[in-house]
Amino acid sequence: MSQYKIAVIVGSLRKDSLNRKLADALAKLAPPEFSFHKVKIDDLPLYNQDDDSNQAVSVKRLRDDIAKAQGLLFATPEYNRSIPGVLKNAIDHASRPYGQSVWPGKPAGIVGVSVGVMGTAMAQQHLRNILSHLDVPTLSQPEAFIHAKDGLFDENGNIGSGSKEFFQKWMDRYVGWVKKNAA
Repeated sequence: MSQYKIAVIVGSLRKDSLNRKLADALAKLAPPEFSFHKVKIDDLPLYNQDDDSNQAVSVKRLRDDIAKAQGLLFATPEYNRSIPGVLKNAIDHASRPYGQSVWPGKPAGIVGVSVGVMGTAMAQQHLRNILSHLDVPTLSQPEAFIHAKDGLFDENGNIGSGSKEFFQKWMDRYVGWVKKNAA
């Protein structure tokens, strides 16, 4: 495969989301054959199984964006030691109706940044459990539980010099993971 389209799912709706900034900065570290497309999740209705046979336009768009991707990048904050509700809602929509999930086989990477010193460790573990059930092969190492500190991003929104080597290694492993596992 010469081009890899990556669906980026950011688990934060906040305008100045650190996780959105991280996803944008990470994309700049990827090789040119990788393109990153943010999946819109802020307009999805709450998942209701009664709607499976008549899905909203926003749900169809979400499912189409994921179906067309060769890989997934999740950037999530941690809310109350788990993933944000908006992220779980998106995951549920794309996995339903039963037997029609668009997730299986899509290689994924997970990152997260938080002002807390534990980064997003618990949220990422919960997300890994969910993705495992959905048959999403997920890059396990290196883990990226990022504590937001001064210098994480430079003035242009790129990864700062103190963290660039770690994130470049992470991206290199992620690229290899997607190439190995993309259908």
